[in-house]
Amino acid sequence: MAFESLSEKLSAVFKRLKSKGKLSESDVKEVMREVRLALLEADVNYKVAKDFTKKVGERAVGAEVMESLTPAQTVIKIVNEELTKLMGGGAVKLNSPSAPPAVIMLCGLQGSGKTTHAGKLGLMLKNQGHRPLLAACDIYRPAAIQQLKIIGEKAGVPVFEMGTEKPVKICRAAISHAKDYGNDYVIIDTAGRLQIDETLMQELKNIKEAVHPSDILLVVDAMTGQEAVNVAKSFNDLLDITGVILTKLDGDARGGAALSVRAVTGKPIKFAGTGEKLADLEVFHPDRMASRILGMGDVLTLIEDAEKNIDRKKAEDTARKMMHTGLDFNDILEEMRQMQKMGPMKNIIAKMPGMAQQLKDVDIDDRQVDRTEAMILSMTAKERANPEIITPPRKRRIAAGSGMKVEDVNKLLKGYDQMRKVMKQFKKKGLRKKLFGMKMPH
Repeated sequence: MAFESLSEKLSAVFKRLKSKGKLSESDVKEVMREVRLALLEADVNYKVAKDFTKKVGERAVGAEVMESLTPAQTVIKIVNEELTKLMGGGAVKLNSPSAPPAVIMLCGLQGSGKTTHAGKLGLMLKNQGHRPLLAACDIYRPAAIQQLKIIGEKAGVPVFEMGTEKPVKICRAAISHAKDYGNDYVIIDTAGRLQIDETLMQELKNIKEAVHPSDILLVVDAMTGQEAVNVAKSFNDLLDITGVILTKLDGDARGGAALSVRAVTGKPIKFAGTGEKLADLEVFHPDRMASRILGMGDVLTLIEDAEKNIDRKKAEDTARKMMHTGLDFNDILEEMRQMQKMGPMKNIIAKMPGMAQQLKDVDIDDRQVDRTEAMILSMTAKERANPEIITPPRKRRIAAGSGMKVEDVNKLLKGYDQMRKVMKQFKKKGLRKKLFGMKMPH
């Protein structure tokens, strides 16, 4: 996950700070030096890192901190506020023109993920109740049009294409089509190059002048670090972009691009790509990202992920069954599949306050979920509903059917038995009310 290394280093710095009852100016200077080094190691632009630590340092030597009973917490609060400011302060919405359709022009270098993120953005808008249209204007890259059509079909978003006609002509026709068919957003997937060149920029300028997009979003790969910031600056100088989509924030990116883009270009990160699935696109919230960096989690995004991906009725039915009759392996399988919709476990844990640091040395392997699912699916319907009937010969069959060992099946059954014992404790008279402060649903 992006920022993992930065989060660890900042946590270590602040941990030492907490041991001090009062702070001196020399303490603050030492802390700011370490914070600046941590930012530079995270590939944050040098000037941005320097300006950031200067602002934090100036605030940290004020009376507010020096006279505070908890100076360490006050410094962390200042760092949190300044990180949020650095990344833009708050989420920035797409621009809304006075008359539809809103035209969103995606641009970027080849391989940055423009076509995929055109589909992701289309799906997000569709889920919000809009009627987006994808326009295939990359006429140079082999199979680019076909790729967009496949992505559009998966997202349930229509694709407008005219083969290898000139991009400006395609864009104009797509907007005309959108007006005729009631599409309120047109997302233009433009061509990219391996590097910024005059031909690419001229074509993008021609499209901009022809259709006057309400948003020009630059798609940049967070994995390229500081180079992503340089690319953003070049595109902004030439096209005056309105925002950035930062991709691969779920990868091992050091995070420098997210912390530098706004400061260097003056343009906000509007969206962040957080995975390979079409649903893995988030509105970029600087305050929530700052909270994640400082190990405070991101509960709001976690709740939004759950609301978006988890079937509420099924979750309530499971909770009711868990408290009254207990769960069987069919229920566990369903819960696992619901959780998988929210993305990799590492990403979920990163959004839980304090959990990322507590579990940083634990190897979280999402493949274990697949292995557990394979064992459950190797059970018969009767075995899933009544795990107590699983005898040694049945265990051997389940292990063979799932490609696992009998010991793995035993671990799964042992975990199930432990869960049942916990549930029995919950069902004891008065314990539910004592724990939850209310009656569970009947």
